[in-house]
Amino acid sequence: MGTKTVDEAGTTEAAEVKPEDQAAAAAEAGAGAAEETEEATAEADLVENGSESGEEGPSGVGQGAGAVVSAALGFVSLTGSWVGTVAAARQTLVGQLQTSSSAGVAKQIKAVYGDAWQASALWGGVFALLALVVGVVVLVRPAFGAPGRPQAAWIKSVAWGGVALGVIGLLLAVLKYTDVLLGLPSAG
Repeated sequence: MGTKTVDEAGTTEAAEVKPEDQAAAAAEAGAGAAEETEEATAEADLVENGSESGEEGPSGVGQGAGAVVSAALGFVSLTGSWVGTVAAARQTLVGQLQTSSSAGVAKQIKAVYGDAWQASALWGGVFALLALVVGVVVLVRPAFGAPGRPQAAWIKSVAWGGVALGVIGLLLAVLKYTDVLLGLPSAG
């Protein structure tokens, strides 16, 4: 079978194309098209699987928020909170109102300052306990959620930080409340 070809100079030559060459060229063209079809199918599968996996499992936003809340509550338990400050001031006022001027110095110190110190410690302990509970819930959540989705490393780190701050805050609150840490001075 003969065909005409045009070279770069514009001259026409008759060239003979063998049937074996035609079959090889057709096979190459078919293989290239098959590869393109396979790549397009693989890309479509990835897009489809990616959207399905995003819909199937949790995104981790709630767990991340819980971890941050745990760390913030632990920090508040160590530094004090507005609620603890107000409770301590209220207890100071109550102590002043209930203590007569004829009461002994030890009783006045206990009523005015000691009860306020304990109220502050109590609220610090509440925040520490909340930090501890929220952090533990975030850490154990993957055991009850989607088993195939691991928890992000930053969520675990922040949740562990919240748990640690909660434990330290709870320990300090107990030590403050029992007057082991910075107890009231003796009067006399």
